[in-house]
Amino acid sequence: MAKVYEFLANGFEEIEALAPVDILRRGGIEVKTVSITGSEFVESSHGVTVKADLVFTSPDDYADADLLLLPGGMPGATNLNAHEGVRQALLAQNARGARIGAICAAPMVLGSLGLLEGRRATCSPGFQTYLTGATYTAELFEEDGNITTGEGPAATLPYAYHLLSYFTTGAAVAELQMKMQYAHLMGWQ
Repeated sequence: MAKVYEFLANGFEEIEALAPVDILRRGGIEVKTVSITGSEFVESSHGVTVKADLVFTSPDDYADADLLLLPGGMPGATNLNAHEGVRQALLAQNARGARIGAICAAPMVLGSLGLLEGRRATCSPGFQTYLTGATYTAELFEEDGNITTGEGPAATLPYAYHLLSYFTTGAAVAELQMKMQYAHLMGWQ
């Protein structure tokens, strides 16, 4: 079974953090949220406190990840970028060629690590200056190699379904889109 970890910092954007967890779990993927605050509790950018599944201890703890996720939100993305353990886990994940996802302001973390050099990427408008070395596409989500980036809150659902497609069949993704009324929203049914 695929294993996904999502790093949560104080100031994360709720929908960008929780919708991918929800969609991936509904799709049968094991997802663990990881607090980087030193406590299991993390406060969102809008004052919602969430209890994470795990508390960050060492970058080596995530070496079994099929996907590492970074939600956006401010100052959440800045807090992720300042966390040396998260940075080391991302560098190791990329060195293995394993998947990384970041949405909204969070692609700035990948840009600061040089992981977007020569790649296509998207992010929340205004944060493209932090995508060092990338070609900014302004798409809802962008996949280039092992890295998938998302634009922002409204892009969260298509971004999350795309992430799910890495681990299951297109038919299974389409079925979940139907069950969650996403297909109806998009006018596909």
